[in-house]
Amino acid sequence: MFVIQSGIVQILKRVGGQDRPLATLGKGEFVGEMAILNGRPRTATALVLERVRCLVIDTATLEQMLTNNAEIAIRLVKKLARRLDSADEMIQILLDPDPRARVLRALKRHAEGMKAPGSDGRIVLRVSLDDLAGQVGVDRAQVRDVLSRLRRLRVADEDEGGNIVLVDFPRLLEFMEFLEMPSKGEG
Repeated sequence: MFVIQSGIVQILKRVGGQDRPLATLGKGEFVGEMAILNGRPRTATALVLERVRCLVIDTATLEQMLTNNAEIAIRLVKKLARRLDSADEMIQILLDPDPRARVLRALKRHAEGMKAPGSDGRIVLRVSLDDLAGQVGVDRAQVRDVLSRLRRLRVADEDEGGNIVLVDFPRLLEFMEFLEMPSKGEG
């Protein structure tokens, strides 16, 4: 298992012959715990996006840490529960029949997963347009179309590194709420 002390790692899963991004992890996150906990081979690939420094923990050390320190065990369980919640949320996103709604819901999910917005209120999501398209199973052109509309509304943009930036997260939520409102003819 690896505990990330600095840097950024993207977790990828091969689906249908393509690597699909599952998560982007930074300082304080860990990878490889499932292989230790369930004794099975690793099922995903970790790709270093930004130079990483990690603490390496082997099976015996992890088991000893969990046995001797309830706080570490509780933190690990809570983190795994958050990841399970996130996976459930992603399943709900993927079940949405509207591809544009999947993109919006995924943007919201990424934003809520960030620690806090920057001092300017912007939230830099560690996800590119291509990553987002792969995550939600939507054609790149449709993601680009949604992002273009959000850019015109001054809700989102892209930075020089290709990351999607939410310029006004509360406005994104308002926009999503507006889209979900039933039309006047529905009853």
